[in-house]
Amino acid sequence: MELKNKNVFITGSTRGIGLAIAHKFASCGANIVLNGRGSISEDLLATFSSYGVKVVAISGDVSDSQDAKRMVQEAVTSLGSVDILVNNAGITRDKLMLKLTEADFEQVLKINLTGAFNMTQAVLKPMTKARAGAIINLSSVVGLTGNIGQANYAASKAGLIGFSKSVAREVAARNVRVNVIAPGFIESDMTEGLPEKIKEASLAQIPMKRFGNTQEVADVALFLASQEYLTGQVIAIDGGLTMQ
Repeated sequence: MELKNKNVFITGSTRGIGLAIAHKFASCGANIVLNGRGSISEDLLATFSSYGVKVVAISGDVSDSQDAKRMVQEAVTSLGSVDILVNNAGITRDKLMLKLTEADFEQVLKINLTGAFNMTQAVLKPMTKARAGAIINLSSVVGLTGNIGQANYAASKAGLIGFSKSVAREVAARNVRVNVIAPGFIESDMTEGLPEKIKEASLAQIPMKRFGNTQEVADVALFLASQEYLTGQVIAIDGGLTMQ
């Protein structure tokens, strides 16, 4: 897919991986929908000014199906279409299983998994009608391996993989592609706050002996959006952490 003048909606794109993906696509000439639950500052929008593309700020809650439909309709009204959807919005509520509450479990699934369902369903009808489109879902290596204290997060990210493969099979004949990125340890505000002992233990598990960065994840998103004959796949970008 040629990205110049395509319209890309990236959920949870005001910081971290989502923001890196937004900048990567904008640098290739794509128009961008920045999204978050709160208001999006003019200063953040201004960081895209050098690309010469349209950037639209649309706030809302992906876990609310009506809000998801409203956000997609706003994007279509502003830009004309949504050609690429990146489901990046996600939260964690980490606790050991015996301390995990029903609310902790359901809230993580509602944002991470139901949110992706809501946004995907909202864009699929126009994509299948146009016989073109790409959906990229951000899972995690935790969805492949599980992790202590993250039963809710792992369930949501594993569910996202199964969801993506199923939708990919449904819409492939309409030339709509659905793929998954499963990042490992990526440098972020979260990893910066980890105690040194935990960082060292984490690095010891990674064959490449370093954390990844958001730009590297954005490069994978760009690859998945561009490749016309790639669908239903899970790309783990994790320094070899989950290699078989």
